[in-house]
Amino acid sequence: MTPDKDIQARIDRIGQFDGQTVTLKGWLYNKRSSGKLKFLQVRDGSGTIQCVVFKGNVGPAVFDAAEALTQESSVKITGTVKKDERSPIGFELDVTDLLEISRAEEYPISPKEHGTAFLMDHRHLWLRSSRQHAVLKVRAEIIRLVREFFDDNGFVLLDAPIFTPSACEGTSTLFGVDYFGEETAFLSQSGQLYMEAGAMAFGKVYCLGPTFRAEKSKTRRHLTEFWMVEPEVAYMDLAGDMELAEEFVSHVVQGVLESKRDELETLERDVSALEKVQTPFPRISYDEAIETLVEAGHEVTWGDDFGAEEETVLASRYDRPVLVHRYPKSCKAFYMKADSDRADLALCVDMLAPEGYGEIIGGGQREDDLATLVEGVNSHGLDESDFSWYLDLRRYGSVPHSGFGLGIERTVAWICGLPHVRETIPFPRLLGRLSP
Repeated sequence: MTPDKDIQARIDRIGQFDGQTVTLKGWLYNKRSSGKLKFLQVRDGSGTIQCVVFKGNVGPAVFDAAEALTQESSVKITGTVKKDERSPIGFELDVTDLLEISRAEEYPISPKEHGTAFLMDHRHLWLRSSRQHAVLKVRAEIIRLVREFFDDNGFVLLDAPIFTPSACEGTSTLFGVDYFGEETAFLSQSGQLYMEAGAMAFGKVYCLGPTFRAEKSKTRRHLTEFWMVEPEVAYMDLAGDMELAEEFVSHVVQGVLESKRDELETLERDVSALEKVQTPFPRISYDEAIETLVEAGHEVTWGDDFGAEEETVLASRYDRPVLVHRYPKSCKAFYMKADSDRADLALCVDMLAPEGYGEIIGGGQREDDLATLVEGVNSHGLDESDFSWYLDLRRYGSVPHSGFGLGIERTVAWICGLPHVRETIPFPRLLGRLSP
């Protein structure tokens, strides 16, 4: 059999080429020397492999080139793939040739400890680290599983606009943008209202995209720009909405466990906690939640929304996410439908993740009666004319419908076991941070 020539390989598939000569294109992650041997840790974006340069196997020029390489220099490296049980990936490369593409200047991120501000200022380089690779690969898998779940269950993907003419979640958290000097547009807080229009057209829809909240918050759970998936279903009530939410989250968590164990291991995540995230999830009413908090010694008043501390106390009682439903209507958005048994309660639900990660889903049944919705718009101090198109959905074939929004970054933080959402998105936007 004639040996293969100039096989271009990726590190994550290097095992397919055992015993063959391949060429890798990547960057020097680290190196060490031992006499006539140089050990180069080379990464290509798909993984990292040890490349062994033995002075007796290569010419002086190649050996000197290996010596001259600096951290993050780009290289094209050729060698024979060999099994090595000591290697984390089971293989290493016995180098026969090496070409330096570009020599890197002194790399600012060294193995020593760096502060968070420094790392955030160098986020464009920090992305290259093994930890950040693991986090963002899990994020990519979560988004793939999100799409898989809805696509496989008959949902149609619709893209909601980012420029919107009015508020959805509250006028105090809007980013205003000059729109051709004629009017002020706002960066979207949510695609929900548009998904309601989609549900009336297609029955089951979802959107996945960036949303923006001008909240001056510095908590570990908040970003000013984040991604959200928002399904909406016609002829669905709150009970159906809760069932959909728990099936969806279970699918995502179990999918990550199946395909990204190595990344979770890199992050030292306790996967046993995630293995318990299977349906059915526990459900408690807002009234029951208030009783639990009071018994735990928290000063809460009926009618208050829950903050991070209250959410943590409630979720700590369970080994999987808990659904808290039927909050007071007074603390929820204008479009939430009232409970027919108790008009002071909204047919809404929040899903609280365990281990202190708090709310990852908020949703519920939407008001489908025109007159009641108009009253809700007015009572929240909103301009009825801004919602004329939204009110049309109640004029022309209104039906009961429900949906929810899941924040991608909070979900990534929970599944990865991260202390702050700033690591869950490639380039985070926070209060006081707009760069890089």
